[in-house]
Amino acid sequence: MPYRRTDNVIRKQAARHRAIVAAAREIAGEGGMAAVQIAAVAGRAGIAAGTVYRYFPSKTELVGALVTAVSEAHIGAVRRAAETAPGPMSGLAASITTFAAGALRNRRLAWAVLAEPVEPDVEALRVAFRRTLAAEFRKRIAAAMALTHLPQQDADLTAAALVGALIEALLGPLAPAPADDPAQLRNAVQTLTLFSLRGLGVVDARARGLVVQTVMPVPDEG
Repeated sequence: MPYRRTDNVIRKQAARHRAIVAAAREIAGEGGMAAVQIAAVAGRAGIAAGTVYRYFPSKTELVGALVTAVSEAHIGAVRRAAETAPGPMSGLAASITTFAAGALRNRRLAWAVLAEPVEPDVEALRVAFRRTLAAEFRKRIAAAMALTHLPQQDADLTAAALVGALIEALLGPLAPAPADDPAQLRNAVQTLTLFSLRGLGVVDARARGLVVQTVMPVPDEG
């Protein structure tokens, strides 16, 4: 029946769209955003370049879809970690830990999406990613302040500072060389979480306790 054929077409188009974005993500994770070229993505996805152009008429649109997909994955993980934590402070610690571990899981991809020079249209999506991440942190900071677990502060400003500090420490030019040892990666995530909590006004003993209690995602390539 025509209705069923239409449903099948929609499903196939959605699957093809996902496959193209997944191919672009793999390439960006290997060589950065500059390596995301239509021909290379088509080859990785096992389709013709013309097919990619039917879904994404320009490289800018393809890169924009990639940035959106990666940012949604990061934000979703941060939100789930915070919402499943037992309290506002553990939720705040979990959100920081999850973002840091996610960035270290594929540092090249995170750099491509958050820091590598891109076209202005794509940069706008990147700013939206940072703004949404800051909003997630702000929500946790405000909840902790409401229960007097944090000193009173400008939550918008400190959330923005937190995003900037994490991106610079993880992906910026001053970031340490990436380590392959899971223990070193875990230590880096714990160090950044502890630094962030201290900066927000958590006394050191409690900050250390929150870091210890937080389940530490082990960065991997999965």
